Amino acid sequence: MRRVRIGIVSPYSLTLPGGVQGQVLSLARTLRSLGHDVRVLGPCDGPPPDPGVTPLGKSLPLASNGSIAPIAPDVSATLRTLRALRDEEFDVVHLHEPFVPGPTQTALLLRPAPIVGTFHAAGDLPAYQIVRPLVLAAAKRIDVRVAVSDDAAESARRNIGGDYELLFNAVDLAEFAGARPTPSDGPTIFFLGRHEERKGLGVLLDAVRRLGPDVRVWIGSDGPQTDELKAATSGDPRIEWLGRIDDGVKAARLAGATVFCAPSLSGESFGVVLLEAMAAGTPVVASDLPGYAKVARHGQDAVLVPPGDAPALAEALAAVLSSATEQQRLIAAGHERAAGFSMEQLAQRYLELYALAIERARHGVEVA
Repeated sequence: MRRVRIGIVSPYSLTLPGGVQGQVLSLARTLRSLGHDVRVLGPCDGPPPDPGVTPLGKSLPLASNGSIAPIAPDVSATLRTLRALRDEEFDVVHLHEPFVPGPTQTALLLRPAPIVGTFHAAGDLPAYQIVRPLVLAAAKRIDVRVAVSDDAAESARRNIGGDYELLFNAVDLAEFAGARPTPSDGPTIFFLGRHEERKGLGVLLDAVRRLGPDVRVWIGSDGPQTDELKAATSGDPRIEWLGRIDDGVKAARLAGATVFCAPSLSGESFGVVLLEAMAAGTPVVASDLPGYAKVARHGQDAVLVPPGDAPALAEALAAVLSSATEQQRLIAAGHERAAGFSMEQLAQRYLELYALAIERARHGVEVA
């Protein structure tokens, strides 16, 4: 494909951790490495995380899908978005979560160039329901629609109709395979996720109480349950609370851990963090959720347990932590699994869809 000027718009703060933000930034870097001009637009609550980012203002927290979404629906962010889209003259604009209030919704309504829209979330989101007639009309402005999972596609189809290309999220394999491991003085479990009920950290800590004194636990990020869970485990020297960590520290901790644990209870449309662990050479123990099961196959490249079942989780963790043979089997299978979700493959597929969007816009093809 010829050199293309691409605008990628995130509705969520690019300086805060999140699956969508990680995909946006990694995809942009990979597209640049393939020779294209890429600019990322999105809210930022600190210095932009990448030289190719145009900050659109600070975010405001909004409860969504059992979590807190850091979005920017204010007038100042809207004006910055309009100015950036006008000045950049993109060949194609790629919107992640097109109907979330803020920059992506603004870009969709303006439609400064052919649009590719990627849908990540599953469930009935408020953004679809609040102004449904406007949403249905604006959906026709998307030239190519993409969903990152079957659940995300079904959710979007139920709310706005239409057909969707299914493109799973991906990982930068080199970023994790080449990470220098953080050392640990014992078998170590790593958890990374917002400290809220749906992420299941409380279940993991309950499971850890059933494990031996030699086990270590690294807990990344923070959230509304942090203080409560810290207080409940204050006498346990096995647990280390890391707070928010950057991508480099995440990769190093993944590479250094014996097991990565994702004990989520619900609300996971796709388990990209499981792929990151696999790419880093770390066995995965996770909840048996539909979103996770699309990535991690029980008994093949991961161990999956019923969500919310602390005894089962403890048993699975103990089995992997105590068996070097099982660890090596899961590491080898995980490497192979992660290789099928490389960011470069995903970027190449998006380039094909950008070309399709440009062609459809040129010929005035309206997408149903």
